[in-house]
Amino acid sequence: MTGAIVALGAALSHVRERESHPGQLLKRTRTKIWCDTYCQIEARCLIEKSFIIMCAGADIIRDIMLAAHRRRLTNGSKIFFNIELFNSSSYGNGSWWRGDKYDAEAKLAYAALNTVTLLRSVKAEFENFSIEVKKSTQKAGIYNHDDGENVNMFVEGFHDALLLYALALHEVMKNGFSKKDGAQITHRMWNRTFEGIAGQVSIDSNGDRNGDFSVMAMTDQEAGTFEVVMNYFGVNRTIQMLPGFNRERFTLKDRHRNTFPEHPNQSCGLGVSAVTGIIVGALLGTALLMAFYFFRKNYRITIERRIPREDCNIGKHRQLREDSIRSNFSAA
Repeated sequence: MTGAIVALGAALSHVRERESHPGQLLKRTRTKIWCDTYCQIEARCLIEKSFIIMCAGADIIRDIMLAAHRRRLTNGSKIFFNIELFNSSSYGNGSWWRGDKYDAEAKLAYAALNTVTLLRSVKAEFENFSIEVKKSTQKAGIYNHDDGENVNMFVEGFHDALLLYALALHEVMKNGFSKKDGAQITHRMWNRTFEGIAGQVSIDSNGDRNGDFSVMAMTDQEAGTFEVVMNYFGVNRTIQMLPGFNRERFTLKDRHRNTFPEHPNQSCGLGVSAVTGIIVGALLGTALLMAFYFFRKNYRITIERRIPREDCNIGKHRQLREDSIRSNFSAA
């Protein structure tokens, strides 16, 4: 399912890229490819699946949600999740807004979207760290942060990774081992907990970090604003429900009703005749296997019965031959 949605995003990106180049024939060809691809993916995922999990760029997610809303799939019959691990301002609040004619429709569509993101720290140390990172990158001309945009959370992860390595290296050298002893350093990096720049960091016995995540949802449909409704803590595997959490939002509605309009001229799956052929073929195959089994069993029984009879006839012929030889010797 996820692979199909990613492919859908790739198809959208491909069409958008091609449309920026001249050549109307090429544009129409790419658009037709996109329509065919979308028909197949939409039929298999947006229609048949109850949970839609997406991981793509902000514009791609918007296009998918608009398409789903136009097909009346955002009425609670499907639950949409968007995985976004960068915590950038292009997601969350205002992610539906583009300043075009589709903004009103996109706001309605995004009311059904839930965004899974990394849990953002509110520690003062992390805020100061973010300010210093912004100043450094802007001064070096590497990246120009927009007003209010948060620093990428992977920057915090890189900081904590260096801190973890420094702690392990210090312990190794303190216990008399060489700083080149990679096995000792790695061993002391695993299965431990320490205080990072954004909060407590926990590494399991396999060397993987226990991640903390948040789920954002649109809590004000009039303003179209998002807020965190639940948090997940990987250390103890617990979920924290926040005041904005609404259980009905994560409950499927009208699960057995198909809200997608029928398209008699388009088919993205197997027809009735194909299904009938598969069933008949399976039944015939089963019948042939059973017939072969009984034929083989009957043949084996026949052979087993014939062998003792032939042994008995051979014994009788041997006895008659011996009697004939004795009679000839007696006559001589």
